[in-house]
Amino acid sequence: MKKRIFLSICIVCAIVLIASLILILGVLQTSFSNQLLSEVKSETNFIAAGVEKSGIEYLNTLESVDKSRRITLIAADGTVLYDNVANVSEMENHSDREEFIQARDFGFGQSKRYSETLSEKTVYCAKRLSDGNVIRVASTQYSSFSVFILLAQPVAFIILVALILASVLASVVSNKITKPLNEIDFDAKEDEGTVYEEIAPLYSKIYSQKRTIERQLEAAKEKQKEFAMITDAMSEGLIITDLSTDILSYNSSAPKLLGYTGEDAVGKSVFTLNRTPEFTDAVTSSLSGNHTETSIEVNGKTLSVMANPAIKDEKTVGAAILILDITEKANRDTLRREFTANVSHELKTPLTSISGFAELIKDGMVKEKDVPDCAERIYNEASRLITLINDIIEISALDEGAGNYKTEAQSLKKIADEVISSLLPIAEKRGIKMELQADGDGIINGSREILYEMIYNLCDNAIKYNKENGNVTVCISESSDKVLLSVEDTGIGIPDADKDRVFERFYRVDKSHSREIGGTGLGLSIVKHGAIFHGAAISLESTLDKGTKITLSFPKQK
Repeated sequence: MKKRIFLSICIVCAIVLIASLILILGVLQTSFSNQLLSEVKSETNFIAAGVEKSGIEYLNTLESVDKSRRITLIAADGTVLYDNVANVSEMENHSDREEFIQARDFGFGQSKRYSETLSEKTVYCAKRLSDGNVIRVASTQYSSFSVFILLAQPVAFIILVALILASVLASVVSNKITKPLNEIDFDAKEDEGTVYEEIAPLYSKIYSQKRTIERQLEAAKEKQKEFAMITDAMSEGLIITDLSTDILSYNSSAPKLLGYTGEDAVGKSVFTLNRTPEFTDAVTSSLSGNHTETSIEVNGKTLSVMANPAIKDEKTVGAAILILDITEKANRDTLRREFTANVSHELKTPLTSISGFAELIKDGMVKEKDVPDCAERIYNEASRLITLINDIIEISALDEGAGNYKTEAQSLKKIADEVISSLLPIAEKRGIKMELQADGDGIINGSREILYEMIYNLCDNAIKYNKENGNVTVCISESSDKVLLSVEDTGIGIPDADKDRVFERFYRVDKSHSREIGGTGLGLSIVKHGAIFHGAAISLESTLDKGTKITLSFPKQK
């Protein structure tokens, strides 16, 4: 704005100056021309009077007096009788001159003629004498163009000085004009913001718009903060990208889920967070306008990726990517499938055996003496089937919160003693010695039925997977806030690769050996769910061919 004001003032000054000079030059030229014409007229009348009185000799007296005027005496037929400048013998007839014709016909005439170069003009005045001759006086004057050429240098100097002065003044004036504009305080009140009355309406409108924009910005910032707080509190990852896959926004969960540990990813390609083919295909497809869902594996986790296109005016302008951690769900689905398969297999085996023996008896293919043996096998398989079903029911009840079980003060020592008494005959058949070591009663708050099942399954496994003439030791100890119960055997042990899975349903370390010794594969799973019910922690220590120790840490009753 300052530059435009400065240039405008300079241009206006230059135009005014040049126009003024041209106008002044024209006015002066006209004034000088009229003055010259008046002077020539007066001199013509004066010289005519002298010639009338003294004759042509009067003209001779003027030659030594004034050479600034050209005086010519012309006869009535146009012949030049006298000229104070040129030789009359060499001059042509002047009968065709305008001023001569006017003087001859009307008594007085005048005219103006320009030279061929247009650098000067000549003013002629002529008067008819009493004898018919015509006296003519001529004076030369510079033309406007000639005067301009003569005055070009001083005029140029004047214009230059004037432009310099105009530039200085324009700079001062433009600074003075723009300074208040540059110092406008849009935070001031509407009637205090400007010194120029002319721009007060504009200032008022800008002031109002500024306040509106500030309110809108504050509201947008608040919404952005709320959105950021909500999205950062999400366990799901959220990423917003543009059409070029550059990240516009994301919450804190997104890089964590995708395993990205770099710096701020805003402005970077979304593929810097994850480059798996499934993720890349999902993002690319969403930017093509398609809703896409896929699953990816990152750092041992299963993630569900849902990419949706962002559409504006029926055009895809970006994508919103939602990332969910479905590891637990995937594991549950896997366990459910394995459980279904295992249950089907475990139920199918005894049912097949029962069906087979029953069919043999029905078809009369079993001798009478072998019927008791077949009946015993049918009974054993049916018992095994009942035990399996009872264990499944037990786990299902624990999964559902064990709402039908009552909890009260229980003595782990007493329950462990009952379990040992129950299993002692089975242990003695294999020469296994069972021992209970207790520092106290081990009083906890719990369900007797569940605690009995837990200790029974631990001791039963310790016997089944023990060596001949081995040992099983049940130990109960107390600390300030815990009651520990451990079952230790001297059996075959558990490989390191299987330690994390032995508490899964139907999982067996040695399936062939497990078939031989019986069992449903649900014992340790019942122990795990029982521990969860009582808020107890489980720890396992095992060495191959040396034995296994499983410890339950119960909260102490207060």
